[in-house]
Amino acid sequence: MPFDPYILFLLGLGVVVLLISWLPLALRKLPLSLAISCVGLGVLVFASGALSFRPNPLRFSTLTEHLTELVVIVSLMGAGLKIDRRIGWRAWSSSWRLIAITMPLSIAGVTLMGVHGLGLGLASALLLGAVLAPTDPVLASDVQVGPPRSGEDGEVRFALTSEAGLNDGFAFPFVHLAIAIAAAGVVTPKLLTDWAGVDGLWRVAAGGGVGWLVGKALGWLTFRAPRARLSGTGDGLVALGATFVAYGITEAVHGYGFLAVFVAALALRATERDHAFHEEMHDFAEQIERLLMLLVLVLFGGAIASGLLASLTWRDAALGLVLLFVVRPLAGWVGLIGTALPQRDRLLIGFLGIRGIGSFYYLAYALNHGRFEGWDRLWAITGFVVLISIVIHGITATPMMRWIDRRGRPVSLEGAPAGVDELGLMEAKRRDQAARATRPRRDGRSD
Repeated sequence: MPFDPYILFLLGLGVVVLLISWLPLALRKLPLSLAISCVGLGVLVFASGALSFRPNPLRFSTLTEHLTELVVIVSLMGAGLKIDRRIGWRAWSSSWRLIAITMPLSIAGVTLMGVHGLGLGLASALLLGAVLAPTDPVLASDVQVGPPRSGEDGEVRFALTSEAGLNDGFAFPFVHLAIAIAAAGVVTPKLLTDWAGVDGLWRVAAGGGVGWLVGKALGWLTFRAPRARLSGTGDGLVALGATFVAYGITEAVHGYGFLAVFVAALALRATERDHAFHEEMHDFAEQIERLLMLLVLVLFGGAIASGLLASLTWRDAALGLVLLFVVRPLAGWVGLIGTALPQRDRLLIGFLGIRGIGSFYYLAYALNHGRFEGWDRLWAITGFVVLISIVIHGITATPMMRWIDRRGRPVSLEGAPAGVDELGLMEAKRRDQAARATRPRRDGRSD
């Protein structure tokens, strides 16, 4: 008698939920990450033939776009809430460099390789560059700062967290440029002017501006309203509401919702920086993010088992490897030239540019809004890059971060010893030492 697909779905969902709690503990001594395990589980389940459903993003492109979109925006809210550092031009110097220098260099490198190495058209090559350039906020939890008020914000962790929060919004203009080129078939001055004005300026300004206004308004309702403050509920569900409000309003005015969610989280955190309710919101957002992440990764494993990589050629695979091991590390190193960061930190930030679920979203979005040649090949290349990133970074990220966390005193980007910042870091660690001693790390790994 065949199994009821709905019952199998509930069974699978229950297994995934249990994995959220159990697998991190089981894997803490092994060179494996939760993401690797989920992808492997998806491959095994769907390759066994037990399920007739085949999670192919080429077939379910709209579902893929919206599911990955949901994971990313929830992750961006969590990333913004856990950044302890105040926003500033000098304090965030590494972030601006990674956005303004490293990301464009990565996009240009992949675009050139796509055109001259893979024979792709300009639109498809540029789309591939924009899709694979951003550091993923979802799969990079092992290299990010700790929960709010934990004081775990060394420069490497901070740079990777803030980059992941910002670059999803700043990669979107290049996705729109690729869509415009694909529609027009040729690059003209008018196309570039329209793109720069709408996609490069208005959408970015709307994302940042609306996100800030929503964050400040919600911050007032949460911490400063005269009577019914949202913080009084003690309900982390507020974080999910803030995510949807910021994203929805921004998309309604044709801004970049990803950028708005991250900025809203920063503004919400800045309203009452040391309030314990930030931890409640962050923890709830993180739990929802992990649930959605594991679901997507299991489906990703199923897509691999269903032939997602069938169109991959050896040249495509070579491009993916060059991106992960040459282009991104080199672009990250170049972007941080001139800072006071030690050489090892610059190299580490460059290497740990993790690719993941955000790349799936951008590709699904572009293919749903434009016509690109070789779309099956684009999916194969993106899937391969994300798979290799999950494996390589899943094995190396935690040991590398433990090593960098044990190395010496932090150094400020201005070149002076991190005097005040370091004292603040030490105070934050003393303040939360008792609480953190009784609370295991969210990734299940020992410190």
